Amino acid sequence: MNRALTLSRLTIRNGASPLFPELCLTIAPGEVVTIMGPSGSGKSTLLSWISGALPPHFTANGTLTLGDRELTTLPIEKRGIAILFQDDLLFPHMTALENLLFALPRGGAQERRTEALCALTELDLEGLEDRRPEALSGGQKARISLIRALLSRPKAVLLDEPFSKLDKPLRQSFRHLVFAKIRAMGIPALLVTHDKDDIPLGGRLVHLGPTQLRVPSIE
Repeated sequence: MNRALTLSRLTIRNGASPLFPELCLTIAPGEVVTIMGPSGSGKSTLLSWISGALPPHFTANGTLTLGDRELTTLPIEKRGIAILFQDDLLFPHMTALENLLFALPRGGAQERRTEALCALTELDLEGLEDRRPEALSGGQKARISLIRALLSRPKAVLLDEPFSKLDKPLRQSFRHLVFAKIRAMGIPALLVTHDKDDIPLGGRLVHLGPTQLRVPSIE
């Protein structure tokens, strides 16, 4: 089954001015494509368009497909696309476990609880299920945010500077975890970053901006 994420002939404008030249891009299942560019080049706006949350003062032309489904006109809740930000955005009034249960599709209560607890154990967070976000470290919250996004069974994932607030050792291990999960799930991913170290080894890079350039791989 084709589960690639495809952007076809996309232009986004702020008024009469396009943010970047026409963009065509296909991201294969399990692939992470990286977007880089200067501030104001349209990186976060691009993610907003893909997710279905483009601010109303922007206009866009182009099509978005995920596998055989066209998503261009679908509302955000019907696209099946998860977003992982640099801020954890966990619900502060919920425990770690409750945050994960919120993301899981409906099903049996015990089965959902078991899956969430297994996810915490896999991330070396066993025993933290009853802690609220305020009692967790930045790295712990980042890992819980990641697994919450993936437990929702997304068909694609958008990564908006998800590593930028982590210190270097944690950033490296968390980066490997994120990319491994995406490969294992076989879902396409688009990563926005300012740090070249975040680019997956051998991954494709798109420079966004007035002199947009696509580079096939990183040596």
